[in-house]
Amino acid sequence: MKIRLQYFCHATLAVLILAPTNATAQAAASPQAATDSADSMDIIVTATRTNTPLSRVAAAVTAIKGDDIGPGGIQNIGDLQVVVPNVSIGDQFGVNRTFIRGVGLNNFDIGGEGAVAFLQNAALLPRPAQQLSGFFDLEQIEVLRGPQSILYGRGATAGAINMVTAKPTEELQGYIRATYGNYNAKILEGAIGGSVTGNDRLLVRIAGKYEKRDGYGKNLFTGADVDNRDAYSLRATVIGKLSDTIKATVVLDHFHEDDNNYAFHYFGPSVVPESSLPHTALGGQTIFGYYNSIGQKPDLRNTYSDQEAINRRKGYGATGTLDFDLGAASIKTITAYRSFDRFQRDDLDSSQVNLAGQNNYVEKSRSASQEVTVNYQGNGFTLLGGAMYFHEKLDGQVLVPTTNLGVLFGLPANTFDSGAYEQNGQVKIDAYGAYLQGAFDVTSTVKLTAGARYNYEHRKGVGYFRFDAIGINIPTNVSKGWSSITPKALIEYRPTDTTMVYASVTKGFKSGVINVGSTDAAVNPETVWSYEAGFKQKLFDNRILFSGAAFYYDYTNLQVSFVNSNSIVQTINAASARNFGGELELEGKVTPTFSINANASYLNAKFKKFCNAYYGAGFPARPGISYAPCPTDPGLVDLSGKRLPNAPKYSFGAGFAWDIPIGDSKVTINGDAKWQSMVFFSEFNNRDAEQKSYLLANAGVTFHARDDRFTVGAWVKNLTDKFVIANNIVAAATYAYPRVGSVMPPRTYGATVGFNF
Repeated sequence: MKIRLQYFCHATLAVLILAPTNATAQAAASPQAATDSADSMDIIVTATRTNTPLSRVAAAVTAIKGDDIGPGGIQNIGDLQVVVPNVSIGDQFGVNRTFIRGVGLNNFDIGGEGAVAFLQNAALLPRPAQQLSGFFDLEQIEVLRGPQSILYGRGATAGAINMVTAKPTEELQGYIRATYGNYNAKILEGAIGGSVTGNDRLLVRIAGKYEKRDGYGKNLFTGADVDNRDAYSLRATVIGKLSDTIKATVVLDHFHEDDNNYAFHYFGPSVVPESSLPHTALGGQTIFGYYNSIGQKPDLRNTYSDQEAINRRKGYGATGTLDFDLGAASIKTITAYRSFDRFQRDDLDSSQVNLAGQNNYVEKSRSASQEVTVNYQGNGFTLLGGAMYFHEKLDGQVLVPTTNLGVLFGLPANTFDSGAYEQNGQVKIDAYGAYLQGAFDVTSTVKLTAGARYNYEHRKGVGYFRFDAIGINIPTNVSKGWSSITPKALIEYRPTDTTMVYASVTKGFKSGVINVGSTDAAVNPETVWSYEAGFKQKLFDNRILFSGAAFYYDYTNLQVSFVNSNSIVQTINAASARNFGGELELEGKVTPTFSINANASYLNAKFKKFCNAYYGAGFPARPGISYAPCPTDPGLVDLSGKRLPNAPKYSFGAGFAWDIPIGDSKVTINGDAKWQSMVFFSEFNNRDAEQKSYLLANAGVTFHARDDRFTVGAWVKNLTDKFVIANNIVAAATYAYPRVGSVMPPRTYGATVGFNF
C-alpha cells in the first residue's frame, strides 16, 4: 500500500503541475460567455449515465463525433486506437481484443470475456466476437478509460466503449454514401428518418450498410480469397413521446456476414525449426516453404492451407428505453435482448496438408438485460442510483477432427481419423448489480463524489471435453458464484468555468469465468484498485480542450489464457500486476477553418508476481531467452517484471482537418498518424511473439457543396503500406509451437460520394 500510494501522490503532483497555468487569465472572461461556449461546442457524453459535456466529465474520456466515422476515417473498432490514447485494439480469429492501459482480453477460450465493457446505446454487447459488427450510422463513440465500477461493474475493469446510434429528428433527414476502393471494395450506406406525425410525437429512422471487398490476401494452395468481406447491417429506430414527461425509444438491428475474413496467418516457427515441423512428415509445407520453393520473399498476408478461412456470423438485437422526466428526478429503463451466432474455421497446422488442422469453432449466444437508473438533482447535491440484471446462455464447440494424427505417435497416419479433439457445452450466466452514488458541492469550486456498487454473478457450465487420441472423455460440469463491492471516491476542483482538476480512487471487478467444455476449474475474478488524477482545461476562448491523466493500477488475479503442454487451451489467474502511466489529449479548432487533435501516452504495465510453464521447455534455449525458476516451483518460470501483453510503453497520435472555402462550398484536407512502441503478445515477452514499433498514417481530401448537400472525396489509409501484426499466439505442442495470428489491413484507398437531404 505504501508503494502504490507513493506512485499516486507523485502522479497527482505531476497532473497539478501539468495543468495549464493560464487558468487565472481564463477566469477574467465572462463566466456566462464561457458556459454558453462550452454548451455549444462540447460533445455530450451519455456513457456516464448522465448527459454531461465532455469538458466537465471528471474522468479520462474520449468522444468521437459521427462526422469522423466512415470511409477514410474511423471505419471500424480497430481505428479507435489512432485517436484514443493508451488503447490497443486487434482481433484474434474474429474475436475483438481491446486493451485499455494494458488490460483487455487475455482469455481466448470459449466463454472468455474482455475487461472492456462494450455497449450500444448503453446496453451491453456481451460477446467479444459480436463487438466487431454493426459499425455504421453512429452519432458518436465514447471511450471511458479506467475502471467503471459504479456504472458497469462486472466487466469494465479496463474501461467502457459506448456506441451511440444516430437518432431520428423532427425534420425529414437522411443521407446516402457510396464508396469504391482498391481490393474491389464496395460500400453502400444510407439512412432516412423524420417525424411520422408532423411533430416530435413519433419519430422513425431506418439505416443500412452493405460492404463487400476482395481479400487482402490469397490462399495460395486453393486460390480462394483471404481476409475478404461480405456483410450487411440494418437498423430501425423508433422514438415515441408518450406524454410531456415520458419518452420511449426502440432500436432494432440485424447483422450478417459470410466470407473468409479473420484468417489464421502463419508467422513462422518458435522453438522448433521450420524443417522439423510435424506436417513435413506428410509432405506438407507452410507459406515459408512455398515462397522458398519459388525463390521469393514470403508475403504473410497470404496463406498456404488445405482449409479455407470460413467466417459466418449473424445476429440481431432489440433495445427498448423509457425516459421519465419528473422534474428534479429522472428515471431511465433499458431493456435489451441480443442473439449472436458464429461459425469460424481455420487451419491449425498452417500447411497444405491436414494434420488434425481443421479447427471448427461454433458460438451461440442469447442474452437479455434489464437496467433501471435514477438521477436526482438537488440543491448542491446529486444522486445517481440503479439496479441491473443480465442473463446469457452461451453454447459453444471447438471441434478438431484428428485426421492423420497417427504420424505423431509413430502409428499409421489414419489411426485416429475417426476421432477428434472437442470442447462442447453450455454456460449460463446470471449477473446482478445495484449501485448508489452521491455528489456534494462542498464549496462553489469543490465537489466530492462517493458511491459503491454491489455485484453478484453466477455461472453454470455443463458439457464435456474429449481428446480421443489420448483417451480422454470427461464431463466439464461446474458452477460457481462470485460477489464484490466496488467503491469509488472522487474529488473535483473547478477554480474557473474553464478549468477542472480531479483525483479518484476506484475498485474494479471482473467476474470469474467458466469456459465452455473446458477442463479448467472455475477461474476466479480479477480485481483492480485504481488511483487516478487528471485535469481538463479549455484554451483559446474555449476552442481547444486540453486534458490529461495519470494513473496507478494494482491488479489481482489477472485472467490469462495459453496453450499448455498437452495442446489444450488453459486459463489461469496470474497472481498480480501493476500498471502506471499517463496520457495527454488536445482537440479543437485553432481557427474556424483549422482543427487539430493530438494525444500521447506512457504505460508501464508489468506482472508483480506470476509463475507459469514456459512453452519452449525441453527445447534448446534460443539466443537472448532465459528465465529464472519460480521460487515456489522450479519447474515453472518466474515472470515477475515481465510486461503485460498488448501494452505498448509509448504511443503518440495527431491529426488535422483544414477547410478551404470556395464560394459557398469548401474543400477539406485531413490527415492523421499514430506511432506505437513495441508490444509483446506473450506473457513470456519473447522476441518471437512481438510487434516492433510502427507508424500508421492516413490522409484524405473532400469537396463539400453548399450545406453539405453533396460531398465527394478521396482517401488513403495505412499510407506507407506497413505490415503490422495485430495479434500473435504461440500455438499447440501438437504442431510444434508455430506462431499464428492476425494482421492489420494493408494500404487501402478509395473515393466516396455522398448526398445529404
